[in-house]
Amino acid sequence: MSLPEKLKIADRAGSANRPDFCRVLEQELKPLYLLAFLLTANHRTAEQCFAATVEQAFNEPAVRKDWVRFHIKRSLIRNAIAVLSPASAASNEKRDPWSRGRHKAVGSDEIGAVTRLPPLERFVFVMSVLERYSDGKCSLLLVCSTRNVAEARMRALRRLSGPVALFPRDESRAPRLVEMPA
Repeated sequence: MSLPEKLKIADRAGSANRPDFCRVLEQELKPLYLLAFLLTANHRTAEQCFAATVEQAFNEPAVRKDWVRFHIKRSLIRNAIAVLSPASAASNEKRDPWSRGRHKAVGSDEIGAVTRLPPLERFVFVMSVLERYSDGKCSLLLVCSTRNVAEARMRALRRLSGPVALFPRDESRAPRLVEMPA
């Protein structure tokens, strides 16, 4: 067997398959939906982005097993960007509360504060602060300058001066903001 054939076989062995995507989607369902909601600020749009992401995940030709979670999150972010075009969006979008009903979900005040941000600021905050994307990656995905990304993040941080403390950099201390709405 030639070296290129051996590399192809070894590469396929490290490629994710449908059960790998299913496992990640099942394990990460609530955090992924929360990510979609934080980006879109609307349950219907979040559901659409999530459904499109699941469909794309199952049709993905080759993703390494150790990149499945990252790939799904990035696809979800791209789908939300495609639906909302945050760099050019007006702030007259329909926003939903995180939870409806008599009882507030854990973290609903903080989630509400993020979803009240204008679209570009919200996307930049979620992508750069919560998901730790670089300004360059945000700029490429949002199709705007790195300067616009930095300025949008600063505006978002100023508006969120209280709740930002609840989004620590250390994931081991991060709050569990994954309760589904009632």
